Amino acid sequence: MPTSKHIRVHSYESMGTFDGPGLRYVVFTQGCPFRCLYCANPDTIDAVGDSKLTDPDYILEQAISMKPFFGKRGGITFSGGEPTVQAEALIPLFRRLKEAGIHTCLDSNGTVWNEHVEELLGLCDLVLLDVKEFNDERHRHITGRSNEQTLRTAAWLEAHDHPFWLRYVLVPGLSDYEADMRALGEHFRDYKQIQRVELLPYHRLGVHKYEAMGIAYQLPDTRENTPEQLARAEGILREYFPQLVVN
Repeated sequence: MPTSKHIRVHSYESMGTFDGPGLRYVVFTQGCPFRCLYCANPDTIDAVGDSKLTDPDYILEQAISMKPFFGKRGGITFSGGEPTVQAEALIPLFRRLKEAGIHTCLDSNGTVWNEHVEELLGLCDLVLLDVKEFNDERHRHITGRSNEQTLRTAAWLEAHDHPFWLRYVLVPGLSDYEADMRALGEHFRDYKQIQRVELLPYHRLGVHKYEAMGIAYQLPDTRENTPEQLARAEGILREYFPQLVVN
């Protein structure tokens, strides 16, 4: 595990547009407790993988150098993997990013919880919370883990007036059940801190990574969403979330 002075980083994206508001410097951290069947970044799951222990000074310097491009909305996003796995190491960096006036964003599945995660979420300007499925049995099938802590994390964000985006990936045959989407809507419809709900189409862009790693992709026969499937899901979720966006 990384020391409190270093962060295990897999890779970077200099000007991301899908990981929070505006232009983002995206840091992909290493390690994730989920084993999602359709994971787009399987090379970030292992705790070490091909990552490098990185001095947070480097990340801070890079973010500051990109600050002129961020404008009023952009900033830095930590994705993964699951960045809360390294919450203790990230806390000092988030403090320094805040001092530098850089908007911070955390892309998380919400399944890790401890005192360090709680402190990190309190420092973060915006959380992108991935809810893989509302039905816990299907969630376990998709990720290998329960969704109970993810829902508790969402409740904590709401209770502490902490803004977040809710993200939902529509996977044919896995997370496209109308009853589950309606249950999700009923559960979250009155949340005041959800600024945006993102319906994300299932894609197969990470399949080549499985081939390169010599491991089998778990959903070889699952096709990407048809326009009709997306429109159906959008119609259902928009009944509950006027702030819905289809990416």
